[in-house]
Amino acid sequence: MTIKDIAKESGYSVSTVSRVLNNRRDVSPEAKKRIDEIVAAHNFVPNNNAKHLKQMITKTILVLVKGNSNMLFASIVEEIQKTVEKTKYAVSIYYLDEDANEVEQAITLMRERKPLGMLFLGGNPQFFQKEFDQIRIPCVLVTNQGEKMGFGNLSSVATDDVEASMCAVDFLIGRGHRRIGILGGDTTLSHTSKQRLEGCRKSFEKNGLAEEPEAFYEKARFSYESSYQAMNRLLDRNLNITAVFAMSDVMAVGAVRAIRDRGLQVPEDISIIGFDGIPLANYYNPKLATVKQQYQILAVRSVEILLGAIDLKKPAVYEIIPFELVAGESVKQI
Repeated sequence: MTIKDIAKESGYSVSTVSRVLNNRRDVSPEAKKRIDEIVAAHNFVPNNNAKHLKQMITKTILVLVKGNSNMLFASIVEEIQKTVEKTKYAVSIYYLDEDANEVEQAITLMRERKPLGMLFLGGNPQFFQKEFDQIRIPCVLVTNQGEKMGFGNLSSVATDDVEASMCAVDFLIGRGHRRIGILGGDTTLSHTSKQRLEGCRKSFEKNGLAEEPEAFYEKARFSYESSYQAMNRLLDRNLNITAVFAMSDVMAVGAVRAIRDRGLQVPEDISIIGFDGIPLANYYNPKLATVKQQYQILAVRSVEILLGAIDLKKPAVYEIIPFELVAGESVKQI
């Protein structure tokens, strides 16, 4: 097989294939994923650069990203790439469905690519508890907490999802809202959604709301379209909500569109607060209220911790990164 064969099979140009093989950044994630899959499937090594490529592969860090629509993860991935570029290591990114078994995929990639370490953006503890003991290399969970899992080679860098979502709902209640809709993921599959729903529950209890948050919950994927549909279902239930907590800013944007398509206004008729603090939230109209995660710190610390484990054999580290509540313009006082 040649570079031309890879280009033909992948549907991308020879120059794009060459950039992927040379670990260049100016390649789309979709192209890189497809070309990497073909290279791995055929065990391709360029004849004129075999020694260099072998060295590059043995110094690779893999990043597994759950979900293709998560704009926070996109920002974190970019920062991870910038950070790794300053080291002797290369980085390969793999995108999975948000409901996929990331540990099962990691085991396969570990055997095929033989990386020195892995970063997981998003993770389900059930998958880790079941199969992670098959992974022996250093790993870091990014945005999910890993301390309770008890694996000596699994560190974590995360925001406290329970505390942060409780803060978001407290903010809505502090502005006078008592009937609060919630948009989030499937709590049986998304540990993040489960934790954030727990934060909602704590806020409801603390502030004396009689209902359980599940009564106001609509399930959605972390995408514009899915949250748009979920918001419509929430409105169809006639719960007389005055505010919505969306478990991501992407969900919040989809929800705002659904509210407006019903002839309602944000925040005049329904207030909304998101989660993540992606750049779009600051430029959206209205400017979104949100819980801002410090994505640069999450990215840099995850790489630093992973390289510490790889190079210096340091033990697992578990860090909680502070969040910030941004008031925005999408929540009104009632």
